[in-house]
Amino acid sequence: QEQLVESGGGLVQAGGSLSVSCVASRNIFNPAVMGWYRQAPGKQRDFVARIVHDGRTNYADSVKGRFTISRDTAKNAVYLQMNSLKPEDTGVYYCHADTNIGRYWGQGTQVTVSS
Repeated sequence: QEQLVESGGGLVQAGGSLSVSCVASRNIFNPAVMGWYRQAPGKQRDFVARIVHDGRTNYADSVKGRFTISRDTAKNAVYLQMNSLKPEDTGVYYCHADTNIGRYWGQGTQVTVSS
């Protein structure tokens, strides 16, 4: 069964750093794009960052200069390093992997930034 497993996250004070990781199962073969969305309580799921297979990246304006997405194609994994965190970064972070079959989602990992 295809799956994405996230890890990391947790609770941090404003200004601190956290990282989240996501590993895709081997039957999610060679995703063209991997990335992250987040969802705050009572709000829609919003784009955070993505990385294409060739290494090109895109970020939401709200996280540019603070978050860094990276990828390890050998491990079928994607990572998000989050620095200078703000309370508004709080939410459940979901990774995704896009293939020619469709988009797969992880189960989400909680990130909470206290003020």
